[in-house]
Amino acid sequence: MNVVQPRLSFFERLFFNPKSFDWVIILILSPISILYGLIMFIRRVFSIKKAYSIPIISIGNLTVGGSGKTPFVISLASSYDGVYIISRGYGRQSRGLVEVSDKGHILTDVFNSGDEAMLMAKSLKKASVIVSENRKLAINLAIDKGAKVIFLDDGFNRVDIKKFEILLFPKRVKNYMTFPAGAFREFYFSKLFSDLNLHEEIDFKREVSFENESEKMLLVTAISNPERLKPFLLGKNIVGEYLLEDHAYFNEIFLKEKMLALGATSLLVTQKDEVKMKNFQLPLSVMKLELQIKNEIFDKINSYIGEYKV
Repeated sequence: MNVVQPRLSFFERLFFNPKSFDWVIILILSPISILYGLIMFIRRVFSIKKAYSIPIISIGNLTVGGSGKTPFVISLASSYDGVYIISRGYGRQSRGLVEVSDKGHILTDVFNSGDEAMLMAKSLKKASVIVSENRKLAINLAIDKGAKVIFLDDGFNRVDIKKFEILLFPKRVKNYMTFPAGAFREFYFSKLFSDLNLHEEIDFKREVSFENESEKMLLVTAISNPERLKPFLLGKNIVGEYLLEDHAYFNEIFLKEKMLALGATSLLVTQKDEVKMKNFQLPLSVMKLELQIKNEIFDKINSYIGEYKV
């Protein structure tokens, strides 16, 4: 059986798994990184936060790339009623405010919503999802439509909104530099501004299952840092890989040709990729990700939400 070894792009390697020679580049870029970090720190300290009448819970991270925010939001939001999820809508081909779903009813397509927002909309049958660059505009709309609680996807950098901050930290971090020398959006000590700092394998764990596995699978994915899939692919018969940049869209004809050339019997994709292949006439094997979250985390969130109840 073949075991896939996902290849990292230059910046993914520099950010997430730097080799010895990469540290020379990191050192050269470090003055810019320190300046960038200082600007972000000043922005955070001096911003005036707007408070709202309902609880807002932010799920974020300090690094670029995947840390489990989307499945974390899905896991949390599924436990509450009257939920609105507000996301930036990364990778979408639209601008402005777009209502993706209303209480589970899908209102648009993945090109207008972006892959992560569509995955949340399809996964949450009772929640509503909005994408908008202007988070305050989306919050006001959600409140007007009767939201009881708002989950802000990737909201830590929205420093002008009063909210309950949750930061997720991936399992292994080797480079703690801020952008552009590293993956961090702010200095590592900015985690002190968070209400909950949660670490993978300690506070939450990923559980991956496979749906519609086949004999010869072609790995096709457009996620950040695809190397994080490697532990879940051990023992799987992967005949090849086609990796695109995060949030990229796929060409069905090209994928069909690649399947034929490799003799693949299906495409192996993540759920985030699957929502962009809705109308593809190709066999899909899907990696389904769920998070196991400690109960005490829900207790702290419930306590925060309880502060808003009259």
